[in-house]
Amino acid sequence: MTVTESAARFGGQLRGALAYPFESSRRALAVGAIGVVTYVLLILSTFPQMSVQMLGAGLHWFDETLILLTQNTYATNGATGLGMIVVYAGLTGVAVVNTAGQVRTMGVSSASDLVGVLPGLVASGCASCGAGLLGLLGFAGAMAALPFHGDLLRVGGIALLLGFLARSGDPRECAL
Repeated sequence: MTVTESAARFGGQLRGALAYPFESSRRALAVGAIGVVTYVLLILSTFPQMSVQMLGAGLHWFDETLILLTQNTYATNGATGLGMIVVYAGLTGVAVVNTAGQVRTMGVSSASDLVGVLPGLVASGCASCGAGLLGLLGFAGAMAALPFHGDLLRVGGIALLLGFLARSGDPRECAL
């Protein structure tokens, strides 16, 4: 298989994976809901100490906390950093819906089937919130050492998610 054929196959499978969730309103709503929950978790993890303090004072501070941390993310990372978080959250929704569709369509016949979908779920939980998790775990120095305010972690997470989606393709079709 030539490089051109591989790229065409990669693009075709990625298009199929990205189109699948939006072919029904139920799946599209699930992508939106999962994307919003992911966005909230990622934004809250950007400054975990503030999130814990504000939400510990009461859930009525939730909206203000979310707005303040979104503004903080925009101020520190710019539109590119905030945009990558939004893209990451959306791709996470697509990956979770595709994984659920794959399990529903093909079933779970063994543990190896679940291992096949784990990269997408792990990718959707690690790289974008990695900077927040470093701060949560007390590695503030590691956060300061990250180039571009952790944007490289986000780019890596987006690349992992896109690779997982392209590898799996449309969950209704056999990738072989």
